[in-house]
Amino acid sequence: MTNATDAPEPTLVLTGERTAPGIAEENYWFRRHEVAYAHVVDMCRGRRVLEAGSGEGYGADMLAAAGADVVCVDYDEAAVAHSRALYPRLTVHQANLVDLPLADDDVDVVVNFQVIEHLWDQPRFVAECRRVLRPGGVLMMSTPNRLTFSPGRDTPLNPFHTRELSAAELTELLTDGGFAVTQMLGVHHGSALRALDKRWNGSFVDAQIDRALAGEAWPTALAADVASIRTDDFEIHPDDPAGLRGIDESLDLLAVATA
Repeated sequence: MTNATDAPEPTLVLTGERTAPGIAEENYWFRRHEVAYAHVVDMCRGRRVLEAGSGEGYGADMLAAAGADVVCVDYDEAAVAHSRALYPRLTVHQANLVDLPLADDDVDVVVNFQVIEHLWDQPRFVAECRRVLRPGGVLMMSTPNRLTFSPGRDTPLNPFHTRELSAAELTELLTDGGFAVTQMLGVHHGSALRALDKRWNGSFVDAQIDRALAGEAWPTALAADVASIRTDDFEIHPDDPAGLRGIDESLDLLAVATA
């Protein structure tokens, strides 16, 4: 007779909608997502945190491991089953993000990383974040920078994205939703990744994407470079007043806003 604890963990199929740890070809994207959690972990320690759009669950578990009381909400049933099985210290709800199953003034922090660009009704979601946050609570939101992620396009390149945002557009969205944006930060390549950009004809990201779109196997050198990426190979900092690596040149945006 098989014990319930011996049952296999639910398999989370990668569709391109989210990233996950432990997958060699995903290592660049996973580390690029993970750096945002590493940046905010101290701000979440000892606080009640909602991760809205928790996906695979690795980020929420990282915050919980550091001492946050974390509750998660995700719309995808497979992702919820996976994270419940793999990360038992998390409380995970399956629900729509524009109708959060939490009471008013319930949490100190809302974390929403790489999710807002997937939502059809972004203002309604921001209003829900405002509702569940206690007065003075903090919303931390990351999203791809539209200006660099889908340059020169009105329609996002990623088929899972509905609307991507620039720093100015993200600020407007949050301000209109009743938040004061206290920090607008950018995620950038650090020195090791800038060296890889040079090695791969100006863009390490394009080297990966172009081969994937063409259905080509990665050369050994590219696979090795992707596997070598660490979280601290990315940098997070505010707008550069000298304009050398300003917020509009960032890869991803990370906003910190107060209710």
